[in-house]
Amino acid sequence: MVDSGKLLGEFLQARRKLVTPDEIGLKHSGRRRTPGLRREEMAFLAGVSTDYYSRLEQGRERNPSDQVLAALARALDLDSEAAQHLYALAHPRARRDTPVSRMEPVSPMLLRLLRGWNHTPAMVLGRWMDVLAMNPIAEALYDGLKHNDNLIRMVFLNPESREFYADWEKIAYYKAAHLRAVAGTDPDDPFLPGLVEELSEESDEFRRLWARHDVHFKTHDAKQFRHRDVGELNLVYESFTVNSAPGQQLMIFQAEPGSETEKALAMLGGLSSINALVNDSLVPAPTLTPAPAMTPAKASATARRSGGRDLVESEAREISARRAMWQNAW
Repeated sequence: MVDSGKLLGEFLQARRKLVTPDEIGLKHSGRRRTPGLRREEMAFLAGVSTDYYSRLEQGRERNPSDQVLAALARALDLDSEAAQHLYALAHPRARRDTPVSRMEPVSPMLLRLLRGWNHTPAMVLGRWMDVLAMNPIAEALYDGLKHNDNLIRMVFLNPESREFYADWEKIAYYKAAHLRAVAGTDPDDPFLPGLVEELSEESDEFRRLWARHDVHFKTHDAKQFRHRDVGELNLVYESFTVNSAPGQQLMIFQAEPGSETEKALAMLGGLSSINALVNDSLVPAPTLTPAPAMTPAKASATARRSGGRDLVESEAREISARRAMWQNAW
């Protein structure tokens, strides 16, 4: 069980170190040995004693009033999301009594909806950014990238993501901040410590961003992709909460009408359609050894050589397994 007092103290300490005296109009003289505000300065700004504030950071004071929390949020200049995170850490919800499964099934209706969007990349994400389902064009968008079954692991553990995302630094910042925000809503989730440990051990950048304790629930933004088959894509996305499955998010990408990206998406949709044709044409292979996966680029080249469905189906007979785990749902 996670110590809620410790989490609150870590958050206060991390955010205090991000605030400089100049930013809040405090006079100071000389050089400082540590970054940010001193504890006594924070206590003064929040209207509490230095001893009381120190106990908060040390996890020894666990029940700050709403008035104190509001004062701390003002002193730290927290935005609305960070302030909500502060309140959630100070007043954690009731502890979970029943075990939790990492499996997050996607409803058949939602899968059917995804399948109907032939020219719009869309996916369903779980609490910790596990990719629970993708439609074929979204699969083509992320095709070939290691760790593409979990978006935060892909960003921090796959070096190729720095090329795939033109704005990788921004993506990385918001992924870490989103994970921190979700963690604040359910600190006892049994899968969080393992994910954070893995990312912290393998990625210096994640470890640095995680230590900042920034929190953001990013629900819409613009993203720039560099796709190996269709080139640069400038997309906007919107995320929607799946009310029937708490923790799940439906993410939908769109291109500006009439833009080059819209044309590139149409091309990507064509590649995904060829891939779907190939997969639908599979027959059992005489051996149990899986054949190599048919990538969009290979499928497209096969179609060009054959000039039609017949030879695409002929080459597809050599492929014995679908490439991604969720394709069985289609």
